[in-house]
Amino acid sequence: MSQYYNPQRTRNLYDPSSKEPFKLSRSKIDLFVECPRCFYIDRRLGTGRPPGYPFSLNSAVDALLKKEFDTHRAAQSAHPLMDAYGIDAVPFEHEKIDEWRENFKGVQFLHEPTNFIVTGAVDDVWINPQKELIVVDYKATAVNKEVTLEDEWKDGYKRQMEVYQWLLRQNGFIVNDTGYFVYANGSTENEAFDKKLEFDVTLLPYTGSDDWVEDTLKEIHECLNRDEVPKAGEDCDYCAYRDAVDSHLK
Repeated sequence: MSQYYNPQRTRNLYDPSSKEPFKLSRSKIDLFVECPRCFYIDRRLGTGRPPGYPFSLNSAVDALLKKEFDTHRAAQSAHPLMDAYGIDAVPFEHEKIDEWRENFKGVQFLHEPTNFIVTGAVDDVWINPQKELIVVDYKATAVNKEVTLEDEWKDGYKRQMEVYQWLLRQNGFIVNDTGYFVYANGSTENEAFDKKLEFDVTLLPYTGSDDWVEDTLKEIHECLNRDEVPKAGEDCDYCAYRDAVDSHLK
């Protein structure tokens, strides 16, 4: 069996009879939106989707951007990217900023109607003169075209930002509806590699709404408390693959 995948997990499973709060990450909320069946099999039955390979280059860009913005956080100064795009803000200085950005911790809130501890690790948070927080997410890619948010598969990015906005609001902060994606696009147009990869950094605004989060949490709660596996998502490739394999084995 692969060292990277355990097909039968026994920890972090939802137990309908338990009174203990159940941790629900931002990524698992998105999994439910994408496919209730995959979500149920994962969180209730203990078999998650096989993981993809880690994007090491993306992680490196993420770490470097955090260091860069942290320099301006300490000085409470605007990053040149903010000035270039006319964003009147500075990186938000808060005692929990490192915890908010840490995987498996993040911003947390106990949603009492469902008894879920909802979590989400933000990349960054800025603050404007009106004392509104601005959610920021770092992305890295390498495409020979203008970077936009128009691709259908980027709807998950938008939901990601909206969950972060919802979490910060539940923690008592005033949050601007508009957040930003800091998009680093690796250039492939140089004559030679020369042991370096140059990036064009673009700031993409996104004005979202977290109105869907509350109802979705209630739907997730109802799903996890059922004893039957729900239907697959319409566009779930994992379920389509499993169904196709099953058809050959019958």
